Order: sequence, then C-alpha cells, then structure tokens
Amino acid sequence: MSPVAMCLEELIPSDNLQFQMYSILIRTALVLSTLFVGLSVPFFGLVMSLIGSLLTMLVTLILPCACFLSIFRAKVTPLQGFLCMLIITVGTVSSVFGSYSAIFQIIQQFV
Repeated sequence: MSPVAMCLEELIPSDNLQFQMYSILIRTALVLSTLFVGLSVPFFGLVMSLIGSLLTMLVTLILPCACFLSIFRAKVTPLQGFLCMLIITVGTVSSVFGSYSAIFQIIQQFV
C-alpha cells in the first residue's frame, strides 16, 4: 500500500502545514478500503493464494531466468543454461501445484 499512498501524497502540496494530517488520512483510508475488500469478498484469502502462486513464481523465478537467457543468449555457458532451465522448470511446477491447490480449495468452498 505504500507506493499507492506515496503517489497520492505527491498530489498534496508539501508546503501545506496540514500535509501530515492528509498523509495520515490517506493511509487510513487505504487500510480501511483494503479491510472492506477483504471482508466483502467471500474467498479473499484463497483468491490471493491463487494470484500469489501464479504471479510470485512467474516474477521471482521464471521471468528473470528467461530474460537472462534471452539477453545473454550467445554468452551463456552450458552450466548457466542448465541451471536457468532447472529454475524455470521448478518455478513452473511450483506454480502449477500452487494454482491447482488454490483452485481445488476454492471449488471445495462452493461444494
């Protein structure tokens, strides 16, 4: 929430004497809106689990290795290529199992 709050705080003139109060109000409103969404969506934790299993593995394991292989295609040693492919495979398998588990739990909540 901090990046969102900082972007909103940039809209407030910093020479304003009430800047601190506006900053507190913005951050409080963001926390309350997050709480409202968390309480109103019935399976918020499971949906976040699904999104996390898909995106976390993609951003932390799969994409960095894929970009490394793409950028340094000619300079990659066989060991580096093997390790990158191993990391991509582990990330993909973990993402599939995590997504399957989250989807299975969401379906169980409906049944």
